[in-house]
Amino acid sequence: MALQALHSSGVAFRKILSHFPEELSLAFAYGSGVYRQAGPCSNQKNAMLDFVFTVDDPVVWHSKNLKKNWNHYSFLKVLGPKMISNVQNNYGAGVYYNPLITCDGRLIKYGVISTSILIEDLLNWNNLYIAGRLQKPVKIIALNENVALRSALDKNLKSAVTAAFLMLPESFSEEDLFLEIAGLSYSGDFRMVVGEDKAKVLNIVKPNIAHFRELYGSILQENPQVVYKIQQGSLEIDKSPEGQFTQLMTLPKTLQQQINHIMDPPGKNRDVEETLLQVAHDPDCGEVVRLGLSAIVRPSSMRQSTKGIFTAGSNQEWRHRWMFCQGQRPWCMRMTKNVKLLSGGSPGCRPSPWHLPSPVTAPAPRPSAPARGSSAWSQGTMTWTVKVTMPPR
Repeated sequence: MALQALHSSGVAFRKILSHFPEELSLAFAYGSGVYRQAGPCSNQKNAMLDFVFTVDDPVVWHSKNLKKNWNHYSFLKVLGPKMISNVQNNYGAGVYYNPLITCDGRLIKYGVISTSILIEDLLNWNNLYIAGRLQKPVKIIALNENVALRSALDKNLKSAVTAAFLMLPESFSEEDLFLEIAGLSYSGDFRMVVGEDKAKVLNIVKPNIAHFRELYGSILQENPQVVYKIQQGSLEIDKSPEGQFTQLMTLPKTLQQQINHIMDPPGKNRDVEETLLQVAHDPDCGEVVRLGLSAIVRPSSMRQSTKGIFTAGSNQEWRHRWMFCQGQRPWCMRMTKNVKLLSGGSPGCRPSPWHLPSPVTAPAPRPSAPARGSSAWSQGTMTWTVKVTMPPR
């Protein structure tokens, strides 16, 4: 079963998990802090660790977590666990993130999602948010015996392969396939336009071909529609209208509905099967599938990012902060927090204080205007001047 390839025995991850309530149906770590990525942010040692915790009862879990880790939450904590769970389930992509937490000496971010909402996303791609995370290599730290969840996890991987097949030519390499799969959940994501590194998908796949192969190898070998030449790392698929119709009919329900919405002329109201048959004969079948994915991902990513404004931290003032990567030009300015250390909460897991990017000068009087090549902001009665040195192009 492909899911077995996701398991990890990492002691460090389980130690971090011990700071949280135990009632988890699934817990996994993902991102550049877990698997090395190429490109600007390849320094795995200092990368933030990203976690997702899946819980059967969000109200009960948040209630216990508020007692253990009160300071992890934004101002919403004063409204109680029911309100937090309501925001989690009914806004954005169904996940509630607490970012910028220092836990056992590592900077972490963790999201909480209900088991039922995750299963729906894995099967139907309602948001393709956490389901998209789980289409790439992750480290599974905890997984209970929920049969429906395990089946949905496996179905999500098979659906990712099918969607990628529809967007690829008749012959292609393993790397081509894994690039398509890794890019599914970024199709239409507005952050790829305004924030993320444009080569993010390539940076994820390039150093992790072996992990993708481990994750998808058995699915590819068992798929009757593909010839998988493992030694050569190449694949061939059936691109006939009949073959594509079979693949389209096995896509997740929400993606099928989006394709139907795109292709169905106003007032005709054709059923989904009729539309998919038309798309199967269309030379631009792959582009139609891509448009359908974008129609799912774009609103989902925008709603989740907007929700993050309200869930991302407690009693903090937001500041602009440059994201630096060693030896690279700064590629993204993000809104992050100037976090104060707060008392209480779990002693090994607390909100993280931001350190100003180096090089930093000593505190100086407020300048009349920041010099070119530097930025300045005030903090209380003191001004810190941060020098940004751009390497030559």
